[in-house]
Amino acid sequence: MKSIKSRAAAIVAAIAISGCAVAPAPIAHTPNVVATPQQGQVAVSVAAAPTVGEVTPVYVSIANGTDATRSVVPSQIFALNDAGERVAPLPPGEAARQAGSAKELEGAVKSAAVSGVGGAAVGAAAGAIAGAAGNAGSWGFGSPGAGALIGSAFGGGWGIFSGAERGQSKADQQANQQIEAVSLKPEDVRKNFTVSGYVFFPKGQYNQVEMLLVDRETGDTQVINEPWH
Repeated sequence: MKSIKSRAAAIVAAIAISGCAVAPAPIAHTPNVVATPQQGQVAVSVAAAPTVGEVTPVYVSIANGTDATRSVVPSQIFALNDAGERVAPLPPGEAARQAGSAKELEGAVKSAAVSGVGGAAVGAAAGAIAGAAGNAGSWGFGSPGAGALIGSAFGGGWGIFSGAERGQSKADQQANQQIEAVSLKPEDVRKNFTVSGYVFFPKGQYNQVEMLLVDRETGDTQVINEPWH
């Protein structure tokens, strides 16, 4: 009992110092370097991020240096495995769900710790997508740097458990919003324009990314293959 109380006191002290916090982004770092339009060509770059849960995010950038507008359709971007099979991307919402399943219970407990008093709670699902911490011990909350960031208000007793659902829901919402914000959108790429964003693939071993672009002038499909980086 003393151990539990001492842990609770430490959390209260940390919260008092840090004040309100925002859940870490599901993807810790979004690249800022994009493909550069090249005269008469469509330039493409891809960069795979570390796998999170059951999902591998891949940053795709497409620059159009031609006179004809190209249409980008995220569902027509595929990962190719060693057998040459094409693997379709996951919709952003499903990608968020699969990535956030890691350490889900631990995340709910962390969220509960900050939502028991009734203040705005920031849960741990978004932190889990960014990279869950190591295993939490009995009444432990893992590493604050790699899992979720506790940052609202701490309530005692049964408030810890009653707040779990609210905190988890808030974290899931934040995670989904961030995933949607950074995902590649269906878009037309005009001459000298560049579009960029993430597509999400099931965890696996891949060696290429294949994308199908539509030439808006002729209606033809252009197939571009890039090595998996």
